[in-house]
Amino acid sequence: MHSKEINKIAAEDRVPPIQKFIYGLGAFVNNLLGAAIGGMLIVLNLGLGMNPALVGLLGALPRLTDALTDPLMGYISDHSKTKWGRRRPFIFFGAIAAGLIFAMLWQVPREQSESFYFWFFLIGSVLFYLAYTVFATPWVALGYELTPDYHERTSLMAVQNFMGQIAWLTAPWFLWFMQSDLLFDDMIEGAGWLAIIIGGFTICVGILPAIFLKEPSKKPAKHTQITADTDDANTNNVDKKEANVEEFPAGVGDFFKGFLATIKFKPFLSLCGATFLVFNGFMMVSSFQTYVIIYYVFGGDQALGAEYAGWSGTVSAISTFCVIFIVTKLSASLGKRRAFYAVTGISIFGYALKWICYNPEHPLLLLIPPVFIAFGLGGLFTLMGSMIADVCDFDELKTRERREGMFGSIYWWVVKLGMAVALAAGGVLLNVTGFDVALGSAQTDDTIFLMRLFDVLIPIITSAIAIWLIMGYPITEAKANEVRQELEARKVK
Repeated sequence: MHSKEINKIAAEDRVPPIQKFIYGLGAFVNNLLGAAIGGMLIVLNLGLGMNPALVGLLGALPRLTDALTDPLMGYISDHSKTKWGRRRPFIFFGAIAAGLIFAMLWQVPREQSESFYFWFFLIGSVLFYLAYTVFATPWVALGYELTPDYHERTSLMAVQNFMGQIAWLTAPWFLWFMQSDLLFDDMIEGAGWLAIIIGGFTICVGILPAIFLKEPSKKPAKHTQITADTDDANTNNVDKKEANVEEFPAGVGDFFKGFLATIKFKPFLSLCGATFLVFNGFMMVSSFQTYVIIYYVFGGDQALGAEYAGWSGTVSAISTFCVIFIVTKLSASLGKRRAFYAVTGISIFGYALKWICYNPEHPLLLLIPPVFIAFGLGGLFTLMGSMIADVCDFDELKTRERREGMFGSIYWWVVKLGMAVALAAGGVLLNVTGFDVALGSAQTDDTIFLMRLFDVLIPIITSAIAIWLIMGYPITEAKANEVRQELEARKVK
């Protein structure tokens, strides 16, 4: 079949540009909250003097609760029936709750013990992530079901990723804003005001997808237990195994059976594993590289280092905007899997460049690696969302269930777990290097060397393993179209 004919999108499968934009606003809010809660934790070390390992734990421990709350929210969203739809009420109230809690979390009491601050932020973070889940999980699921077309899904995810990158354009400047002597007395006061701004924005913008987007009409999902094998080889035997489909009532058992079926689905596991590795590698060094820039490139000058870290992040965000268009074109011509190989390989080259371009004698060179590194996340969240939507169809062919909420919740829990592991490991690695904030610019040569080595080597290794994982992903464009045809045929029976 001619490629132009393959890529032609039916009118009824297209998502209008304004709806793509509004859905993308949800990505902006989602990324802004994720970037803020991760990027502002540095205040606990530099502003309050907390041990980096404890700060890392504060980033990691709340995510453990997400292991239950994210899939549970996905299940609730999949099975909810309201006159406003399955997703929209949760998006609306979740945005309001997340914005309020985030703003309050950073109104930090003064002159308290390290133990007090640890428990204050741990309890507050757990509450914040709960509200964050109520907003984000239904929003993600809504995107998977807005269109059934293979290429329109990539286009939709490209728009939402593009919009989401605006958050990363602003996030690198959070540290500069919080420690501005012109605006605030200290970093703690700056963090409090920044949290109020972000919380208010979350409320005002996060509710818009709930107000203006319409959910596609779906038949109520049957609560079924699938006893058939879910290996890829059995895709064409689903109809023959209908006798093994048993009815059971919705409830706790339904939730756990759906959860287990989801995490056992091999194509989905490949996507989760690759995302964990690419995102984990990036996030670990995104916090780590700030220390490298401050203490290696600028000899401990926090103000100048924060400024250049901001410019580096800005270059990264701008580059990602461009990458998203490139990835969309690559996906249409090469397929989603091969496009992932290409963009992840380019990002590996960018990480390697850090060893040369992070140079105290030529600090402007540090703006070069982000251009190439941007291909990693720019490709990841454009392609993965589209590929998971394909997985949802593949899963329906096997199970006769629609589980966008469950797939989306588990996938994004993996993303958040990756961020948590990165923050925790980053704090531990920082201690391993021998870094001592009290030493200021007098860090040892061994400390600086290990900081640079971890900053370069870790994301290269994780990205390479991710490419290997995706080699086993089975859903090509031809397979996706075949699955859709079989699902459409079922509807007319």
